[in-house]
Amino acid sequence: MRALALFAGLALVGAVLFTLVSFSSAPTPPPAADPPRRETLQERLRRLPGDHRGWAELATRHIDQARLTGDPSAYAKAEGALATAAKLAPKDDAVLTGQAALAAARHEFAGAAELAESAIDANPYAAAAYGVLADARTQLGDLRAAQQAVDAMMALRPGVAAFTRASYAAELRGDVETTRTYLDYAHEDAWLPADRAYARYYQGELALHEGDLETAARHYTDALSTYPAYTPALAGQAKVAALDGRLTEALSLYDQVVQRLPLPQYLIEQGETRIKAGLPADWTLLEAQRKLYEAAGVRDDLTWAEFEADHGDPKAAVRHARAEYTRNPNLVAADALAWSLFKAGAPEKALPYAKHATRAGWKNPLPTYHRTRIEHSLGLTKTSDAPSGRGFDPDLPALARFS
Repeated sequence: MRALALFAGLALVGAVLFTLVSFSSAPTPPPAADPPRRETLQERLRRLPGDHRGWAELATRHIDQARLTGDPSAYAKAEGALATAAKLAPKDDAVLTGQAALAAARHEFAGAAELAESAIDANPYAAAAYGVLADARTQLGDLRAAQQAVDAMMALRPGVAAFTRASYAAELRGDVETTRTYLDYAHEDAWLPADRAYARYYQGELALHEGDLETAARHYTDALSTYPAYTPALAGQAKVAALDGRLTEALSLYDQVVQRLPLPQYLIEQGETRIKAGLPADWTLLEAQRKLYEAAGVRDDLTWAEFEADHGDPKAAVRHARAEYTRNPNLVAADALAWSLFKAGAPEKALPYAKHATRAGWKNPLPTYHRTRIEHSLGLTKTSDAPSGRGFDPDLPALARFS
């Protein structure tokens, strides 16, 4: 989901870099043949092992490494760095924020919220902690508390991280214009190429879900031009090609995407596109990634509920979806449980969850499609009321989900 990506995706999470520039009226000497090498964070920590904020920073880099590479084993390294930081300064806001970020990365959102609140208690001006709190509260289904955290973050540090979270809060309540405005603010405020690409990518996602493939493609292309390593934008191009019926092109793009970043979301999108093209889907790598994530302590019942409902065992989907919804009763979990119950032959039980998924006004076409199918099976609506058009294909449901 997008709220998860917000903390890990902005400015690539790492340390804030300060560039010191000095000016002098004296002539500038010629550059040295071998400029002095900057000390790495690891070298600094060997020299200053008591630097608790350095250890917390190292942990965030490991968390980001997991996101960038799709290898969740980096979470164990982050956990080790945070353990060292916590021994040195257990109540420091940077340490608590790092612990909250790791909990969120592992989908332990209740724990993430508690840790973020502890960080805020330690330092009420900790804008990053408010960001993690907003993400966690969103995942826990408490949109009001999430909005309060976003507002606090905006008051403390208006910028890319705050604007993108504000855009997502607006999107979940169906306010598309405000969503677009905040994404524009994020793009205008960004100066790091990764941040500019990030904002452009979600402008593309917004256009995609509105059915505007041309605008979506333009935003994805702009994101890649700004930051060629930004894999989600490449996946965006693949989605546009798939929804436009250019399946051979889409599969070629997905091959590049999963070679770069074999996240479950992208593997499922690739598999569905292969099925749409009349080819068999190979879920071998997806199963391998599933085991890796479980071994790294990531509990992701949501992904497996959605996958099992569309491509596997509906009863297993219900088990996963119930587990997810019990822990994190958010809109996406409600939609997953509704669809899983429907596919398992229980539309009457599915309907309340489908209503939950759509009650806030979120305009993602997938929950709307699921609710329409459920209501139609109960004689409450017509199939013609289901979403259609170039921005949605029921044969490619993963393309309507946030990566």
